[in-house]
Amino acid sequence: MDILYLLIPLSSVLVLGILGVFAWALHSGQFDDVEQHGEQILDAAQEPVDLHQGA
Repeated sequence: MDILYLLIPLSSVLVLGILGVFAWALHSGQFDDVEQHGEQILDAAQEPVDLHQGA
């Protein structure tokens, strides 16, 4: 029972820390355009892996 006096505040601090990191990521623009990088891969020109592979 005594361990609950440690685990409950520790888990509360952990949850607040996770929420703080998530809020920081939202504020810094980490989730602004999540599809941009996927579209860049599809729109990239087909380049040969090495110089001797292409015609």
